[in-house]
Amino acid sequence: MTLKDRIQDDMKAAMRAKDAPLLGAIRLLMAAMKQKEVDERVTLDDAAVVAIIDKMIKQRRDAIAQFAPAGRQDLVDKEAAEIVVLERYLPPRLDADAIDAEIRALMVQTCASGPQDLGKLMGPLKTQLAGRADMGLAAARAKALLAGA
Repeated sequence: MTLKDRIQDDMKAAMRAKDAPLLGAIRLLMAAMKQKEVDERVTLDDAAVVAIIDKMIKQRRDAIAQFAPAGRQDLVDKEAAEIVVLERYLPPRLDADAIDAEIRALMVQTCASGPQDLGKLMGPLKTQLAGRADMGLAAARAKALLAGA
């Protein structure tokens, strides 16, 4: 069963259960997936769906950062609930040690030896860790490891 099929099944289950917040979040995800398919005339695979989910989670975190200082706790709660729904479709997240191990392996593969090689390292790292790690954290760890290399 593909990730897209699982999301569609969860949407049907949310409709049957009349779970409005869950249904709303899944419908937003389905709309984003459909938009990508229509715009690019492709059928999404699991990696593309994970990329869409990552983007949506980042958008919600950015929105929370804007709503919290403005005192809009109702909107913060709504965005946080959507993040929880979206995260259930991501693969398990890597911890800091696993991210460091992936970065070190890629440093050897790409012959990255110092901070000037960060760009050379980030391309493959982004594809390898897609959906499994926060790329902001991964980039910070890569900078630190390259600086110490």
